[in-house]
Amino acid sequence: MEHSYFLLIFIGFIATFIGTLGGGGGLISFPAMLLLGVPIHAAIAANKFSNTLSSTSSFYSIWKRKEVNLRPGLKIVPFTLIGGLLGALIASSLSEDLLLRIAIILLISATGLNIYKSRIKKDFSSQTPQKLFYPTYIFIGAYDGLFGPGQATLLMHSFLNAGYSFLTSIGLTRLQTLSSCLISFTVYLSMGLFDWKVGVMLGIGSILGAQTAVAYAPKIAHLPWKKILTGFSIFLIIYLILKIL
Repeated sequence: MEHSYFLLIFIGFIATFIGTLGGGGGLISFPAMLLLGVPIHAAIAANKFSNTLSSTSSFYSIWKRKEVNLRPGLKIVPFTLIGGLLGALIASSLSEDLLLRIAIILLISATGLNIYKSRIKKDFSSQTPQKLFYPTYIFIGAYDGLFGPGQATLLMHSFLNAGYSFLTSIGLTRLQTLSSCLISFTVYLSMGLFDWKVGVMLGIGSILGAQTAVAYAPKIAHLPWKKILTGFSIFLIIYLILKIL
């Protein structure tokens, strides 16, 4: 089991590195934890914990570089908090088998969206930022609290589509992820669904992955991160189906 804990650090690093750049690091960390035998509720709780740490770390780094304006991000936070709370309350009340089946449906939808969005060619950098529709983030926050993988992809697209730069979109995404993960983690922790050893190991890797991603984001933003995430999404769907059968 000791080797598994060290493996979780590596998993947290890879998942958060890719997730910070393209959205959806949970597509890697979530199935990896299931493969290691972590119960689904504990796996979700560990993701919430590690994402809280990594989001705080990466958002602070971007904010320090003055690449993100706090004003639009803070206006969204209350909606994200409401969604994260609702999602966690729903997930914690579901059985493991039912949550696995719901996870497949959500993941198929997220993967389909990922494939569709990756085929759209659009220059976001030249746009003037548009007004965001805040209630949308209740649903994104609820999805994150309930399950998670693909949530950052939805956030990244919403900010890029509104005309924000790539690095600013990362900052805004990490702030909202921090909000929904923090509130949902509190729910999982209060209900005894969090494994501290799993969460801490994953969290250490996540912080390292987030910092590395932010440092290299300007140089590697052109790489096909969404296609990489799609591959992990398909793997997760297949794995969950096999697990249920």
